[in-house]
Amino acid sequence: MSDPLGEGLTHLDAHGRAHMVDVGAKAETQREAIARGRVAMRPETVRMIVEGATPKGDVLAVARVAGIMAAKRTAELIPLCHPLLLTHVSVQIVPDTAGCGLEIEATVRTYGQTGVEMEALTAVSVAALTIYDMCKAVDRGMRIGEIRLAEKRGGRSGDIVRE
Repeated sequence: MSDPLGEGLTHLDAHGRAHMVDVGAKAETQREAIARGRVAMRPETVRMIVEGATPKGDVLAVARVAGIMAAKRTAELIPLCHPLLLTHVSVQIVPDTAGCGLEIEATVRTYGQTGVEMEALTAVSVAALTIYDMCKAVDRGMRIGEIRLAEKRGGRSGDIVRE
């Protein structure tokens, strides 16, 4: 695997066994991550969501809350993630310009010894899954994808902006 920071796979010990990274010696700093993703769907489904006309209710509000809740519980879902005190989580969901899907963006912040990339990615993933769950009765062809880390700020490795 490629290792852009030259640090090796930090979740493996010298014997190749998985372990939780010790962040105790790292400085506490402000950290932020922004993740993005997309749920592709029929234009009619987007219209139903925007108009609040889906059988299960306000899809956007429920998906936003689901994403926020997921970010807060990431350490319970991803085995080697540290539990973090998050200082901010926001999830934005907007129709794409072509009207054939929804764009999801999660921003997560903390002041601590490790980053919040996994929390932001988890928020986007669960928001997308919630949209799928709430709309599957009207559009079985939806596709979840393009989930990625867009930006990261803070920590020893500094800022990364991918888009």
